[in-house]
Amino acid sequence: MPTGVVLAPNPAAVNVVDDVIGRAQQAYAAGVRQIWLAQQFDFDAIALAGLVGAAVPGLGVGTSIVPINPRHPLIVASQAQTAQAASHGNFSLGIGLGAHVLERRAFGISSANTVQRLREHLTVLRSIFDDGAVDFHGQVITASPQSPVTLAGSTAIPVYVAAMGPRALQVTGELADGTLPFLAGPRTIEEFIAPTIIKAAEAAGRPKPRIIAIVPVRVTEDEAAGRAALSEQLGFYDTIPSYQQVIAREGVSRAADLGVVGAADAVARQLSKYRDAGATDVVLSPARHDDPAALRELWSVAAAL
Repeated sequence: MPTGVVLAPNPAAVNVVDDVIGRAQQAYAAGVRQIWLAQQFDFDAIALAGLVGAAVPGLGVGTSIVPINPRHPLIVASQAQTAQAASHGNFSLGIGLGAHVLERRAFGISSANTVQRLREHLTVLRSIFDDGAVDFHGQVITASPQSPVTLAGSTAIPVYVAAMGPRALQVTGELADGTLPFLAGPRTIEEFIAPTIIKAAEAAGRPKPRIIAIVPVRVTEDEAAGRAALSEQLGFYDTIPSYQQVIAREGVSRAADLGVVGAADAVARQLSKYRDAGATDVVLSPARHDDPAALRELWSVAAAL
């Protein structure tokens, strides 16, 4: 998988779909061959990925990530197969447990048995994508449709999970194709994520999983300004327990310290540490999405890696 970039619409865009497709076309022209879209409350990431994939042939498109709560895996599977057909085989499905604080505020839910829900969600997806049928009755999810669950034109869909905790990594290694850790530094990948997920995959008889490290990046000669931009973007993660554990494991004081900032050659050198630590792939997440010049520089770095 080529080095990817996270793509997001310009906050001032008149039409989000047109804007993201336009940005994807520009990124592809700059040499980028893989883009990732994060689920938001105002647009659907899977649908948008399919539209981008149809509009930019040859560009890999994926979601990073779509929270599984409160989505049923039958719905996610149908959306993913539609996106895969639209992109002619270039779609990757990235899912995750999401942030419980946001779910309580937005949906009025507080999900219990989160890892069990992840296991059952992946079991349903695996059955649909691998076997073309599903009849599942779990502790928290039932999936027993009375109509076809496969879509003509869709091909095999790789499934990745934003897993960083030990139990989530165990389930991911057993049932998914890899993990999409965000803000996990080289030490966390080498000492914890890689050995945990690889061991789980081996025990389940699955292929070696991909470890797709998503790294906040600011390509700039002004390191102080770059760090300030990352601090503004990433301050929220300082309050989330799972990210607090990563911050502590990496020996830094805040989430912004896990970003990569500097000139293009310095950024490339820092990103190489992720691959040395065991990441199979690296995805660059821009510190800002409203700076065209900075985005072009980031795309150039991604294209060259």
